[in-house]
Amino acid sequence: MNEGKKAVIISFVLFYLCAATLLSACSIPRIIIIKDPLTPEEHINLGTAYEKEGELDQAIKEYRLAAKRLPIAFLYLGNAHFLKNQWKEAEGYYRSAIKNDPKNADAYNNLAWLYYTKNENLDEAEALAQKALELDPSKDSIYRDTLEKVREKKRASRP
Repeated sequence: MNEGKKAVIISFVLFYLCAATLLSACSIPRIIIIKDPLTPEEHINLGTAYEKEGELDQAIKEYRLAAKRLPIAFLYLGNAHFLKNQWKEAEGYYRSAIKNDPKNADAYNNLAWLYYTKNENLDEAEALAQKALELDPSKDSIYRDTLEKVREKKRASRP
């Protein structure tokens, strides 16, 4: 083999090795996000958009991100799990909403509605709906509806 061909082959091999090394080092770009670019409120808004589209798992993901810094997100998490008929999870999130914001009337009402739906803990459901009424009289019609339905179910379940 003459010197010219050897030089071409060696150049090609070296080029290939260099290219392979460079490409393997940067073939998968990695983006590291140190700070979440969305505010908790924006995660809530995104979650509600997903929820309206029926994409409850995506909504839950967004609500969880919001819950790190925004207690109202626990209410949204409870609602999303309620819609998925995941009662235990919904109950836990409603309780977290109440714990983190004891003046959140919707959390009391929604937990009462959960118990009404499951036909259990009706005495507690009645007390929760009553508490919601006391906390936010402006939503009287909503909370009173829950309270009346719970009371009807309690009367119907008596022997």
